Amino acid sequence: MKKTAPDDIAALPARDRILATAHRLFYREGLRATGIDKLIAESGVTKVTFYRHFPSKNDLIQAYLEQRHRLWMNWFRAALARRDGPAALADAMREWFGADDFRGCAFINGVGEMPEPAVADAARRHKAEMRQAIAERLPEGAGKAEMADMLSLAVDGAIVRAQMDGQADAALAALESMIGKLAG
Repeated sequence: MKKTAPDDIAALPARDRILATAHRLFYREGLRATGIDKLIAESGVTKVTFYRHFPSKNDLIQAYLEQRHRLWMNWFRAALARRDGPAALADAMREWFGADDFRGCAFINGVGEMPEPAVADAARRHKAEMRQAIAERLPEGAGKAEMADMLSLAVDGAIVRAQMDGQADAALAALESMIGKLAG
């Protein structure tokens, strides 16, 4: 996933600086744990500028989730496209789990932190599009939708396990085994 490096943030317009800072902090520290004052300080804007662009923290959270969804889905589709066969899904997850800043799924984390309807709706939309991207890689057939459901559930389980255990290898081995059994 393409990220904006902290050095690059200073050159961005104020709204983009706020959003880039929120993206980094919300993903790393959490939606609830990241305060407005920290977001303002690290993005280098005034409170007036911040609230002009985002009237509330919830508005910023929604913008962050939309951006995170777009960035992650672009990465995910490209990662799947770079690979062939049944291992494509596990290989894509291996790439993501190996990232220095991997902290699980922003949408699963978000729902766990803030079980508010807007966050849950964003998570459902994200997971539906992830499931669709998986389905697009499957062969046509009567069980395609069911297989996509099972595989997306397996991916979510692997994401949570990799995050909780801090060891992606066990999660990836279980995911690869499940994919093999489902495909076989």
